[in-house]
Amino acid sequence: MRITASAISPMLMRLAAEQATGALLRDQGTLYLVDGSIVHAESPAAPGIDVLLTAGGALPAQGWQEALSFAGTRHEVGRHLVDSGRITAGELEMCHIGALFDAAFFVLGPASGPTRFRYGVAHWLGRVRPVAAETVERETRRRRALLDSVWPCPELDTSPVVPRPPAPGHKLTGRQDALLRLADGVRTPTAIAWALGRPTFHTLIEVRRLAAAGLVEPPRTEDPALPVLPVPFAEDQPEPDIALLRRVRDALEASL
Repeated sequence: MRITASAISPMLMRLAAEQATGALLRDQGTLYLVDGSIVHAESPAAPGIDVLLTAGGALPAQGWQEALSFAGTRHEVGRHLVDSGRITAGELEMCHIGALFDAAFFVLGPASGPTRFRYGVAHWLGRVRPVAAETVERETRRRRALLDSVWPCPELDTSPVVPRPPAPGHKLTGRQDALLRLADGVRTPTAIAWALGRPTFHTLIEVRRLAAAGLVEPPRTEDPALPVLPVPFAEDQPEPDIALLRRVRDALEASL
């Protein structure tokens, strides 16, 4: 594998080339690798596979907890969910891929801080469908470009969502309506995504679309501080014309 200088994470590319197994840790989350491929991703900015499965109704919350307790220490939660008949292999794979790409988008973000790698660390979910590191990087780039193409305002991604009333006759989609019901001027897109049980990236896209349509207030940025002009010293000022001031005073008094 050839590592290009433009790689989002050169360390990730090196680990993929050496077929490493372990956990790549950054400030915004963790990527789990097996033989150089990414098998799972987690980020506090993105709802996990447990949220996507349970919030969508595919799996009761109790069923998830039972699978985690029974197979978590063996790192086979995914296999147990399918073997026990709680979900189908297709449902697991769809939610797994969605959670992986969603979390990886934030883990590989530009403000993710230093990168560390812990060899040999495995995730409790187990292997579902490994994804090549190059594919994850390519999808992350595509998502960044897609956000900017919708509405180039990255501040929307982290600011509270403040709704605007729609224009007369404007019809909202079901997704937009559900999102705006939770937009209270306090919740951020991430908080709304967690509440809805949807991938955060999809919520970011929807928020930017709403902003482009005038249905969400753009974030308010503070005006830059005005420059403080130096006050000249008294000696820099010319001496007042005392005689002129007296004549003006006399003229005003005479007119009263």
